[in-house]
Amino acid sequence: MSEAIKSEGIKVKTLDDLIAAGLISGKKVLMRVDFNVPINNGKIESDIRIKAALPSIKKVLDANGKLILSSHLGRPKEGEFDESASLAPVAAHLSSLINMPVRIDREALNSDPACVNFNEGNKEVILLENVRFNKGEKDNSDELSKKMAQLCDVYVHDAFGTAHRAQASTHGVAKYAKIVCAGPLLMSEIKALEKSLSNPKRPLVAIVGGSKVSSKLTVLKELSNKVDQLIVGGGIANTFLAAKGFNVGKSLYEKDLIPDAKDIINKIESKGGVVPLPVDVRVAKEFDINAKAEIKSVDSLDDDDQILDVGPKSSENLSSLVLDAGTIVWNGPIGVFEFPEFSQGTKALSLDIANSNAFSIAGGGDTLSAIDQFGVKDKISYISTGGGAFLEYLEGKELPALSILKKRYED
Repeated sequence: MSEAIKSEGIKVKTLDDLIAAGLISGKKVLMRVDFNVPINNGKIESDIRIKAALPSIKKVLDANGKLILSSHLGRPKEGEFDESASLAPVAAHLSSLINMPVRIDREALNSDPACVNFNEGNKEVILLENVRFNKGEKDNSDELSKKMAQLCDVYVHDAFGTAHRAQASTHGVAKYAKIVCAGPLLMSEIKALEKSLSNPKRPLVAIVGGSKVSSKLTVLKELSNKVDQLIVGGGIANTFLAAKGFNVGKSLYEKDLIPDAKDIINKIESKGGVVPLPVDVRVAKEFDINAKAEIKSVDSLDDDDQILDVGPKSSENLSSLVLDAGTIVWNGPIGVFEFPEFSQGTKALSLDIANSNAFSIAGGGDTLSAIDQFGVKDKISYISTGGGAFLEYLEGKELPALSILKKRYED
């Protein structure tokens, strides 16, 4: 019997199930992974997502499966090859990590029927070229989905970061592949989120940073029903400060969403919780990496000030909440941490999360970058590889990739 995520009623076949049943040995296994990593001049800047897939890759290889990997990278124009979005650097890096040849295949989906031939003499892994080079990927084309399904005997979805997308490589292929299952990484992501939200150790503290309330309004409202404290940062915090009547100068904020911010504050406070807003901030006159930070009280900003980070007193206030938490859900920085002068707030927060005894789960691209930058990777309980999927799960939305795996459970 497959593992079930009982609180959501989701039952899916897992890779472990298939291995135990002897259904992987000698079979072609197409595994959707998330290798959408930052690459600069051909150099991978963060390989967190690649390393996260290694245990799943090892399971297939140890079970004598013939492994084909698929992933997207960036946002290239669909239907056209773009060297800058090629997965070639990923193939080379993965090869060094698993000490095995990893061959890029650009033609697998161009044959009819689709066919992948392995080099039987030398054990290898095949990595399909960027799935977004294929017409029909984003539209979840049946034609492309069927071709992908023809590549394999077994399809494994192990890319939580893409689980919120109904696309050919994440959803359509699972309709047509002979056998489909969830990979270990996907299962661990869902379990970690369930642990954080369904029956968390209290207090439950959520940290939501980012530039705009509008992009995270739904998740903020959903979390306000579940958490004990809601920490907001970045441009989101500016909107909440404006909702409390503070002048935020020329900082990024959304005036039309002030009523929503007030509603969220009231909901949290009505339960005895808090939305701790900054009492001091680091400001500059211009949004520039070379700008010098000036620390000001939130009630003394000039009209031309821009809030780019929280101040030291604000960090102290957040520290006590984080260190006393039972569970922490973290999505987004609380300042412009990419600028050295304005990185202190996010650094202090990340170190507090690392030093907390709470179960902590962190997700989102900027969050992963901050975790790397401040060296706390080994002290976060669970690092999610998902960005949009992480948020949509927090919002309570059904993820298409999970939905199709659920439908195929009885097959």
